[in-house]
Amino acid sequence: MNFSWFFAQKIAWNSKGSPSLSQKIVRIGQIAVALGTIVALITLSTGIGAKKEIKEKLADFNGHITIQPYNTNLSYNSDSIALPQKYYPHFSLTEIQHIQATATKSGIIRTEKSFDGVLLKGMDKNFDKNRFQKFILKGQIPDFSQNEISSRVLISQKLANNFYLDIDSTFNMVFLNEKQLHAQPIYRKFTVNGIYTTDISEFDDLYVIGDIRQVQKLNGWGEDFVGGFELFVKNINGDLEQIKAHINKEISYNQIAAAATDQFPAINEWIGIFDTNIFIILFIMMIVVIINMIMVILILILERTSAIGILKTLGANNRQIMRIFVHQALFIMIPGLVAGNLMALGLLLIQNYFGVIQLPPENYFISKAPVYLSWEIFLLVNLGTIIITALVLYLPSLLIRKISPNKAIKISG
Repeated sequence: MNFSWFFAQKIAWNSKGSPSLSQKIVRIGQIAVALGTIVALITLSTGIGAKKEIKEKLADFNGHITIQPYNTNLSYNSDSIALPQKYYPHFSLTEIQHIQATATKSGIIRTEKSFDGVLLKGMDKNFDKNRFQKFILKGQIPDFSQNEISSRVLISQKLANNFYLDIDSTFNMVFLNEKQLHAQPIYRKFTVNGIYTTDISEFDDLYVIGDIRQVQKLNGWGEDFVGGFELFVKNINGDLEQIKAHINKEISYNQIAAAATDQFPAINEWIGIFDTNIFIILFIMMIVVIINMIMVILILILERTSAIGILKTLGANNRQIMRIFVHQALFIMIPGLVAGNLMALGLLLIQNYFGVIQLPPENYFISKAPVYLSWEIFLLVNLGTIIITALVLYLPSLLIRKISPNKAIKISG
């Protein structure tokens, strides 16, 4: 067995006869390691969880990638694109899991008590109900596959509250006739079939989801024209930019593909802030742990000056003695790491199943702090803490080189 490892193991686990000051310093170091581990694991798990959930919401509501006419303007109203396409309803790329046609038309909800501008988003018979189901709070998703045009729609909880609507409530929407500027507005009566919420104001404040044939009729299009296509990939964590590039090569020259994050730059910037916050918190906690462990090893070296002198007299070199104290510090870290991992896992599981920590969705786009549990995160935090601390602890252990065997033994005597 390695001499440094064996000696460090003996003095680390045998605290009998150790001075009370040394014990207190060791406990402080272990508490610092435990707290640092807890903060690092919770920061990574909730930070990554928030990023994943927001991205998934954007994608599940609006498609991971959308195909639109190249000359699409900033208006909410869709330009038309021919429905017969070589990639619809099955795209040639294996990364694409599902594709559905869509179209939008801006209008105004009008009731006896209020009115507001909204966007009617029409979906076709290929609408992925299973993907959208997680947003549903009440009611059901309408069936858009019937022969007759459906007047049943989904509205957000926020719109339902603003207009005092509930399941089976009816309301009128007013649309402008864009082809005839001086023509009378077009009125449509809709029935609430379901109520949804995404916690993303860009969606909840605006979208009413209905039959795409309503939008086609309002725009004066035939059944062979839609506003665009929403594509869903098999793996949202894959390289969407690369997939988007492949799609742009496959589609016609007058069409363009865009990722979900491209269409909502403000939300994308908000997601990017998580990376900065995670880095800052991890950096601060690592500095705290390192400072505490350096303090621990310095005190251990000073309190064992006589032992260092004896070891040097017996033939141990500086490198061997330095390794003893570095190994000892790492042994001291083990209880702190174990306690930190167990406490962090317990807190994360409580949040995951009970959602104790709630968040204002208007600021965070999510209603509760999400949790992403992964053994890779735990492994990364633990190995990173051990490796970085071990490397840094060699600096205070250089003090051992300045300890003279003669002076150390005289002092102890």
